[in-house]
Amino acid sequence: MSGRGSLASSFRDPSGFLFVEEGSLYRQVNRVYRENYDHLMESGLYGTLVSKGLLIPHAEVGSDLARTDDAYKVLEPQPVPFISYPYEWCFSQLKDAALLTLQVQKTAMDFGATLKDASAYNVQFVGPKPILIDTLSFEKYTEGQAWVPYRQFCQHFLAPLSLMSCTDVRLSQLSRTNIDGVPLDLASSLLPFRTRLSFSLLSHIHLHARSQKHFAERTVDTSRRRMGRRSFLGLIDSLESAIKKLKWRPRGELWRDYYEESSYSADALDQKRGIVSGYLDRVTPAVAWDLGSNVGRFSRVASEKGILTISFDVDPECVEQNYLESVRKGESHILPLLLDLTNPSPGIGWHHEERMSLMDRGPADAILCLALIHHLAISNNLPLHKVAEFLNGIGKSLIIEFVPKSDGQVQKLLASREDIFVRYTREHFEAAFAQHFQIVASEQLPDSDRTIYLMTRRGP
Repeated sequence: MSGRGSLASSFRDPSGFLFVEEGSLYRQVNRVYRENYDHLMESGLYGTLVSKGLLIPHAEVGSDLARTDDAYKVLEPQPVPFISYPYEWCFSQLKDAALLTLQVQKTAMDFGATLKDASAYNVQFVGPKPILIDTLSFEKYTEGQAWVPYRQFCQHFLAPLSLMSCTDVRLSQLSRTNIDGVPLDLASSLLPFRTRLSFSLLSHIHLHARSQKHFAERTVDTSRRRMGRRSFLGLIDSLESAIKKLKWRPRGELWRDYYEESSYSADALDQKRGIVSGYLDRVTPAVAWDLGSNVGRFSRVASEKGILTISFDVDPECVEQNYLESVRKGESHILPLLLDLTNPSPGIGWHHEERMSLMDRGPADAILCLALIHHLAISNNLPLHKVAEFLNGIGKSLIIEFVPKSDGQVQKLLASREDIFVRYTREHFEAAFAQHFQIVASEQLPDSDRTIYLMTRRGP
């Protein structure tokens, strides 16, 4: 039997792999993992984790779906609505994912098991809640063993969170260029001196980095490393305390309103909500992506209709506020994520396939592109036809707002630069987008020169 068809994100684990068959996702468990899988299922650990919402549930299906001869089981995990990555999460999302990982570890110990890895990529968000998705992350605990994924946890969670909290929140993007987590020596060099006065950061980042460097060129017999159960649990508690103490607060105004409401009268803002809502009702999407969502006001016009809405913005402050609001309200149909649309998430890892690009995760049924086109065309010098081509590649329907030069917000953008944008007109906008979309409807906002369009993609 051929092993072809396994997902590129899961090829590194000899315990098993993910694959897709006729549009459904499956996980093959290899015989080498049999003892650990049976312990997970028979000890009560699986049932406890699933009942607490900490682990994605699965069903065992027929072995005739197995892709290789060494299969022990084939599982069908509950699908995750949208796959996201740590470098797309805000500070509180990464922090919640870290605390979930430690909670899973503490629960596993009650059932004689431990995590064999602690990768941030093993966590996904379903609604506002993080959940572990890797069923094969567990192994039986042996008395005296050290916590195997200690370094990985520090690199995937503690190091980036420390940098975001103590240095600059934008350093979360180091996770994008370091697929196995932020190197501890790099984190140590970037953290301010005051972090050495924190016992947890001193021990888990700075001294840990020094220890790694010391042993880098030595052969170490890990079988002789012993850690009693009390020390093991003490390490987990220490990491949990370190994570909980980390805070991040925006440097600017607290929870600024980025919605440019000064450009709208109250009537225009209400009208805009109504237009967007009506357009969504016309195309009835199951999934919508809101590009440049700010703090998610119009994302919620979609999510409150039961539409799974991925709420993207480039500003970490906006995504943080958006996520905390979704947690506070328990909103299950909105996922705030960090995205620079001019430099979107690429395919990374081995063969550029271990982590999917933004386009690989589309197309969405509907794209919301509100109060954004002028930033792309004028602030970033993107030709309108290039914007239309890109949006055609990621969405089937498009709700887009054209903001003309007469608008106050565009005038602010042009105040400090020469107006070289002779083709930035409504006529050229419609012509550029007509190459890829059919314009179904358009409506101008009252007391404004802005127009909101509903478009559908041409072709398949």
